[in-house]
Amino acid sequence: MAKRLSILGSTGSIGVNTLQVVDMLGDEINVCYLSANQNGDLLIKQARTYHPEAVAVVDPEVARSVEKTLSGEGISVLKGREGLLELAARTDVDIMLNGLVGSAGMEPTLLAVNAGIDVALSNKESLVMAGELIARAQAETGADIFPVDSEHSAIWQCLAGEEKEDVRRIILTGSGGPFRTREAETFSEITVAEALRHPNWNMGKKITIDSATMMNKGLEVIEAHWLFRLPPDQIDIVVHPQSIIHSAVEFKDGSVKAQMGVPDMKIPIQYALTYPRHVESNWERLDLVKLGKLTFETPDMNRFPAIGLAYEALRKGGSTPAVLNVANEQAVYRFIKNEILFTDIPKIIQAACDQHEWIKHPKLEDLIQLEEWTKSFVNLYN
Repeated sequence: MAKRLSILGSTGSIGVNTLQVVDMLGDEINVCYLSANQNGDLLIKQARTYHPEAVAVVDPEVARSVEKTLSGEGISVLKGREGLLELAARTDVDIMLNGLVGSAGMEPTLLAVNAGIDVALSNKESLVMAGELIARAQAETGADIFPVDSEHSAIWQCLAGEEKEDVRRIILTGSGGPFRTREAETFSEITVAEALRHPNWNMGKKITIDSATMMNKGLEVIEAHWLFRLPPDQIDIVVHPQSIIHSAVEFKDGSVKAQMGVPDMKIPIQYALTYPRHVESNWERLDLVKLGKLTFETPDMNRFPAIGLAYEALRKGGSTPAVLNVANEQAVYRFIKNEILFTDIPKIIQAACDQHEWIKHPKLEDLIQLEEWTKSFVNLYN
């Protein structure tokens, strides 16, 4: 029987890759729901290809256009943020893939888990902002979270069949981004175009900038804490410029397991959808002979202060990781619009984390209020 799938953010990079995986898997997956923010043209094309029962469009004007175009095709069109949340809470699917970008993806993840639906999670912000709430909901409903980030998928695979108490540490690898060897004194001169030139991965703008600041690794540390329930001092970062070893686990006996593969998001997406199987695919294969050498470095915390900010937020806990996440997101958007310097991003994040009113155990309504406070703080910051 085909697995029923909902895809949030189907027109983004992760969503498009997911639909390529669906095409490859054939009859194993039935696409039931799709969602988009503003890319109505691509959503219409996807809807006519996969014939979902419903689509959600966040932008109201685009939603009306999509509804008019799809009229008579038997596909319901849900409108606005409310429509997206309604889709996320539906219980007639087996798994929801959350490919949304940024803090907007947090509440849909929580709704799906509360409804007992398994989530293939690309939206790391969900666990960064609401890790405690999502963990509590998982305990109540039994819903699973299957990581789609290549690093967390790698750790997930390395931990298969292992005992948690045998783990000494997990090792998150990262490429180091485009500025790994650039003189730190020139970081204030970094342009948006330079920051968007990732050496290995083809991703959306926000995550590409996060890779350039290495905040993506910091957010992944917080996500790993909630996925694998390990404290910060058991989560390390290693810079691996080739992006072949996606992450590793070191055990107490000294052995290390690593997961390797070409840098292709379709591989971790496929594993999340077909878990626990590694089914046949036609993706590019890793050729060890042609690789040459693999290199590793310690991350430069002075060059990339965002990493330290994330560890500090995780250790402080409570509402701090949520503020860190939203502040980073908004600062990145300001940088993309050339309103601030590249070096302003960590300064703004630090200020927001320091100045917000800390909450030990934030509820959903607290997180929503904190998001609005942080957006206002960042956008007014000079």
